[in-house]
Amino acid sequence: MSRPVVISGPSGTGKSTLLKKLFAEYPDKFGFSTSHTTRQPRVGEVDGKDYHFTKVEDFKKLIDNKEFLEWAQFSGNYYGTSIKAVKDVAQQGKICLLDIDMQGVKSVKASDLNAKYLFVAPPSIEELKTRLVGRGTETEESINKRLDAATREMEYAETGAHDKIIVNNDLEEAYKQFKEFILDQ
Repeated sequence: MSRPVVISGPSGTGKSTLLKKLFAEYPDKFGFSTSHTTRQPRVGEVDGKDYHFTKVEDFKKLIDNKEFLEWAQFSGNYYGTSIKAVKDVAQQGKICLLDIDMQGVKSVKASDLNAKYLFVAPPSIEELKTRLVGRGTETEESINKRLDAATREMEYAETGAHDKIIVNNDLEEAYKQFKEFILDQ
């Protein structure tokens, strides 16, 4: 069974770009786990495919039983990644990828999930700022918040929390390292 791969790194480092390249090259090799939520299904959503739609009291039992790798509450609804959902992807013969933040990494590390940890870093905070400004979608306040979070995430990565750190200053080289790390099972 394949080990799940936890991918983290600050916003603007190119995680989404690297993941898109990976899925394009290997369309059937990877999967994301199906999350649980307490919100109502939207039109066309299928239980067990789009989400595991769960009653609040059942979700809270899963929390109490420590069955989530990570969970959060947004707009009055709960959302979470269960250990079982991650293992289900592996049982399909696929490598489960989890794109999560630093708090999620800490939660997964505290679980018994035998994951691999990959951190995607910018060449520098200055370069990250240039990329975020270049998107044209961020306010100065939001850029500053992202840079503060990025500094904390990079400091955490420097503690050795991850199995590999990839500095994304050249997309092709970063993708080569990204792909090698994820495929090395």
